[in-house]
Amino acid sequence: QLLKAMFWLARQFPTRPRAPPRQRPELSCFPSPNSNLGSRNAVMEPSPERSPPTTTATAAGGGHEPSNSSSLFPLFPLSAPTEVSQCLPNPSFSFDASSLNIPPTASSSLPPLSPSSDEEEAAPKPAPAKYNLLPSSPSDEERGSRRDDRKRRKRRRDQERYEGGASSRKPGVRAWAGSETKLVKDYYVDAKGDQDNLAFGSIYRMDIARYKPQNTLETRGLNRRFYNYGHASSQMDLDSDLDGLDNKVKVGGRYFSAKHAVLERNKGFKHLKVLKSDMIAILPEDFIPVETSSLAVKSTTVQQELEESWEDEILRRTKEFNKMTRECPHDEKIWLAFAQFQDKVASSQPQKAARLQTTERKISILEKAVELNPDNEELLLCLLKSYGERDSSESLFGKWEKILMEHPDSCKLWKQYLLLCQGEFSRFKVSDTRKSYSYAVQALSAACTKLCRQDCENADLKAHPSLVQVELGLVDIFVNLCRFEWQTGHRELATGLFQAQIEFSLFSPPLSLSTSSKQRLFEHFWNSGGARIGEDGALGWSTWLAKDEESRQNMVMQENPQEPEGGGWSGWFNPSVANAETNDVSNQSIEELAADGIDPEDPDTEDTPAQDDVESLLKKLGIDVETEYSSEVKDAKTWNRWSTMELSRENEQWMPLRENSGAGPNHSNDASSGEVNDQLSRVILFEDVTEFLFSLSSEEARFSLICQFIDFYGGKISRWTSSNSSSWLDRIMSLEMISNDISEDLIAISDLANKTQNSSHCSLESLLGSMHDLSQRPGLVKFLKNAILLSLDIFPRNHILEEAVLVTTQMYTAQENTLSTPANASRALAKNLLKKDRQDLLLCGIYGRIEARHGNIDQARKIFDMALLSTEGATQDLVRKVPILYFWYAEMEISISTSRNNSDSAHRAIYILSCLGSNIKYSSFGGPISRPLVLRARQGFKEQIRSLRSAFASGCLKEESVALICCASLFESMTSGYSSGLEVIEEACPFSESHTLEFEELWMYYIKLLQKNLNQLSLSRVWPSILKGVQTYPYNPKSYASMLTLSCLYSVPNNLRLTLDKCSQRDPSIVALLFALSFEWSKAGSYNRIHSLFERALADDKLQKSVLLWRCYLAYEAEIACNTSAARRVFFRAIHACPWSKRLWLDGFQKLSSVLTMKELSDLQEVMHGKELFIRTDIYEILLQDEDDI
Repeated sequence: QLLKAMFWLARQFPTRPRAPPRQRPELSCFPSPNSNLGSRNAVMEPSPERSPPTTTATAAGGGHEPSNSSSLFPLFPLSAPTEVSQCLPNPSFSFDASSLNIPPTASSSLPPLSPSSDEEEAAPKPAPAKYNLLPSSPSDEERGSRRDDRKRRKRRRDQERYEGGASSRKPGVRAWAGSETKLVKDYYVDAKGDQDNLAFGSIYRMDIARYKPQNTLETRGLNRRFYNYGHASSQMDLDSDLDGLDNKVKVGGRYFSAKHAVLERNKGFKHLKVLKSDMIAILPEDFIPVETSSLAVKSTTVQQELEESWEDEILRRTKEFNKMTRECPHDEKIWLAFAQFQDKVASSQPQKAARLQTTERKISILEKAVELNPDNEELLLCLLKSYGERDSSESLFGKWEKILMEHPDSCKLWKQYLLLCQGEFSRFKVSDTRKSYSYAVQALSAACTKLCRQDCENADLKAHPSLVQVELGLVDIFVNLCRFEWQTGHRELATGLFQAQIEFSLFSPPLSLSTSSKQRLFEHFWNSGGARIGEDGALGWSTWLAKDEESRQNMVMQENPQEPEGGGWSGWFNPSVANAETNDVSNQSIEELAADGIDPEDPDTEDTPAQDDVESLLKKLGIDVETEYSSEVKDAKTWNRWSTMELSRENEQWMPLRENSGAGPNHSNDASSGEVNDQLSRVILFEDVTEFLFSLSSEEARFSLICQFIDFYGGKISRWTSSNSSSWLDRIMSLEMISNDISEDLIAISDLANKTQNSSHCSLESLLGSMHDLSQRPGLVKFLKNAILLSLDIFPRNHILEEAVLVTTQMYTAQENTLSTPANASRALAKNLLKKDRQDLLLCGIYGRIEARHGNIDQARKIFDMALLSTEGATQDLVRKVPILYFWYAEMEISISTSRNNSDSAHRAIYILSCLGSNIKYSSFGGPISRPLVLRARQGFKEQIRSLRSAFASGCLKEESVALICCASLFESMTSGYSSGLEVIEEACPFSESHTLEFEELWMYYIKLLQKNLNQLSLSRVWPSILKGVQTYPYNPKSYASMLTLSCLYSVPNNLRLTLDKCSQRDPSIVALLFALSFEWSKAGSYNRIHSLFERALADDKLQKSVLLWRCYLAYEAEIACNTSAARRVFFRAIHACPWSKRLWLDGFQKLSSVLTMKELSDLQEVMHGKELFIRTDIYEILLQDEDDI
């Protein structure tokens, strides 16, 4: 009976060829073919015996021990019934045949066996149940045969589907993952694919190799506690039947689940770091070498290093910092690094309380550092910034004031404090911030006076380094005050402050007076009505005082010719006479008022006319006084017109008025009281400027003041300071519009990018406007011309100011549209200046360059020859400046040779440089130069440069030394090639971290030579030099212009973007952002890229206070991206960060008038009034114009 049953089963389940036995890999790159365990092919298949789990994957190509498992129904001979127990190892078939009690007439089929689960396999198998087969009826046999036929047909279709590679390979699985069948390979190549992946959007769950991390540390004998998975990873059982999704897998999840991903990213665990080590990694399957000895064996290393957890790193680094601070308590870098490490710790803490605790720890560290280093400004600033993260604004300002009282002479602390006062929106008012500036000026001025008093016996007082630094910082703070007044709308006050300070510090009379006496004397000059600097007829305070004294003495002598001359200064006016005149005028006005029936003593009559005028104006407009303010303006265009008129008036009204002008008591009777008040507010009294006056004794500080004054009003002036200096950084950060020097480089980069892209896009200048559009400010160019001419009396033979006044004269002539041409005007001024000082050689050079720029080459050569021939009897100071003149002359000839392809100009340039190198007397060019003269000049240049090595080492490089090196480089480039010219600069002056102006000019010339010879140089030669220049001078526009020029020609945009991002991350700068934006707009960059540039820049604390950055962001969102909601958000963020910028507020009125409601626009104007921004146009004027038009 047993044999009959087995034969029946063999007919029902015919044997088929099975896949070679293979073993499931631990982790494979390709999915293995698996199928659903619920398919009918596996109904009668018993589960094999479980094999112990393996922790390491068998190497590919390695042998396996032969498996003891076999097919479920193997072919066996009928005459071998004794081998049934060996062929059928399943316990379901291991039983005694005599135990079956089957009648001999039984012919029905055996019931199918149910598949056993994994849990049943793990437990001991119970004895199989015994059944008595009942006889079946013929109908049952027919139904059974039909059922068998359907099963056979289904199995045939499944077999064909598997062999044909149909849409799913699940029914054709040969070996299950987790079975003890041995695989030929440890991986499976999916050659046919599974179309169900497209239907379900993911691969089948059984096609993912099961995962268990290998504990290599346990195999090495290390402790289990160093392993990072612990109990959570033990839930992943290697032998779990994932197709059945048992409870273990449901709870633990797969290795890609969120639970295990969190464990992988948890910094509290230790991790393994895989390193390379020396070990042969050639596999036998890779290749078959022809000669093994001739081939180099590639060796790699695979080592495992135990990394520390985040908590262990915190403990380790804290111990290291504690040890270093004990050993080096006065090293500020260690303390700052310790504080920055606390920021890193706080960034990994999600709880607010934990972050606050870390901030407290950081503050305690910095307090200890400040206690040990009380005069260190960097530590103080870091400590105050940490206070801002914890304390309220009131407490923070209290701590600032306490530290400033302890360090009143720190310019850096005062700058940061004033910037904090400007940017605090809730506390900001123009009058309060102005008062803070007065405190800063007075404190620093007192510090300068103290230094002067301490070193009064020193003969080299002006060269004292500490005094020079404090005075330079004082000038920077004063210029920042003028910028603040200009940007808040008080432009007349900014101009008056500049006039008063330049007169007080540069043109003070040579008298030994105290500070109070000097101010009283200056008050007389300020109130006298005399011309101030920049005005027509200005002489300077000292000259005016001498002439005023002379005129008074002449007047006294004419009135009292017989009285002897009393001597002494009699410039003080008689207050009794003035009071008598004032009383007469006041009595006369009182009589007029009494005649009109007005009681002059009645205080209520004073404001009655003004009140009546306002009420009558409102009635004319049809506005009820008692109604709400938001109902007055009902059209957004009205606010747009108001902002346009406000900008127009602001550009026109920048010059202070005098009391005796139309704003004073001589104003017309029909003028409204509002206009009179506006005119009076434009009058700058002595009380408005007296708190900000200070004296300057160092030549550097005085020159910095006049140069920043010229730059403030848009004059074209050569670089007077390094781009890394505090003056230049303050200038860049305070920009509201793009300056001219940055604009030129941006336009060049935009044109180059558009040329390569063959497209055109809007530029930054078209969105923001030019910073110094002098055509919109009448009289400004003339004001600058007069001021620079007057300052030449204080700084004689200064070629920077001389060039500035000649260029300004050309601008003034072009603006006035006179009959004279700009060239004639500058030529006439240069001749007048040379008549005063014929020994000014550099002025001759500037004059010659201007003539060459206008095409008068012969005239320019005559001027240069005359200047070089006159150096024979010049003083020693003039002789030292001669290399600058030679360099300008040679550059002019080379530019002529390049533009006109004239070889004669090239020979002239070589001859000029040879005269300088050989140190012979200059004579006019007569023809081709000899070869010995060239050799002599080359040797002379080498000797002269060798003598400057000490200056290079000390960092005290002079302007004439830079000109000498440039001449030597130019000479070698023309005689030996461009490579020799570059080597001269590289060998003479290796670019170090020096931030002086002279080193920066030399670097700029070096970059200019590289760009000129880009076609002959390789990218590997040029790129490192430019990148190092960007790192050394990150605020110089020429640095980024050269980098973008090279990248647009020889690189892809993504590489340039990565480089710009690294530069911005290392040194956040508005200059880097402007060039990145210009590049993206010229390339039509994506919105997300440009948006990320803005947001990353605004994340920096310093750049967040840049008005130019906010204006660019607002203009982009409103006009390019056309995202009104984003522009609205940017606008409110901008005025909150920079509430002092009136131009930023007006941008909101102009660009968002259609987005903001009438109530919001009116409220914005009220907030502007509350912040004390100077508004020159009343909204009622616009309404009156509308009424007149109607």
